[in-house]
Amino acid sequence: MSRPSGASPAAGADLRTVVLVRHGVTELTEARAYSGGGVPGPSLTSRGRTQAARAADAVFRIGKDLWPDLPRAGALVASPLVRTLETAAAVGRRTGQHVRPDDRFAECVFGDWEGLTPDAISAGWPELFAAWSTTGTDRAPGGESYADVGERAWTGLRDVVAATDPASTTVVVAHTVTIRALAGRALGAPASSWRLLRVPPCSLTVLRFGLGADGEPALAEITAAGFPTDG
Repeated sequence: MSRPSGASPAAGADLRTVVLVRHGVTELTEARAYSGGGVPGPSLTSRGRTQAARAADAVFRIGKDLWPDLPRAGALVASPLVRTLETAAAVGRRTGQHVRPDDRFAECVFGDWEGLTPDAISAGWPELFAAWSTTGTDRAPGGESYADVGERAWTGLRDVVAATDPASTTVVVAHTVTIRALAGRALGAPASSWRLLRVPPCSLTVLRFGLGADGEPALAEITAAGFPTDG
């Protein structure tokens, strides 16, 4: 028998499913300004709240008519920033799940670049910004590198995967750099390449893992930005 359209080719009843959801847009998102993990705000705009509602509906449909071979959502984790908690609250209302905040899934700390656009950052820190954007290991002034984010977020994901029942999906609401870092780490790609993953607002990225003998998650399948919700 052939698989249903969109069904997972990964086999094995012991796979752990995690869905990463990027938050909806804020005023800084729409201004293309850097909004990092060093400050709690900003909130979602009205457009962002609409995106969050669409993402919540998509999560609710997992295990039904959207990716019917995947388990239904059974747990909900979020970065503790305002925009992710607001997006997660929309998901929780739709799925009946309580939101558990986890600092490890916060956005990259941008330090002196907080609230600035790429053009402004490039004008003020041309060499450092070029290095931060391409090496994956250079840090923003007073902030983090992609590799730093990957290290702390992966410890969070490791705990999430270990706690996830194979019969349910855990949803993690996070941010652009965080999701890029987690997907890149899962694929074993160098930090310099993580920036290449496009993560639209309120898109869903599905990661499915087996557990190694050492308890380390072993990626079995990824569906990156599989359900963009801002059409």
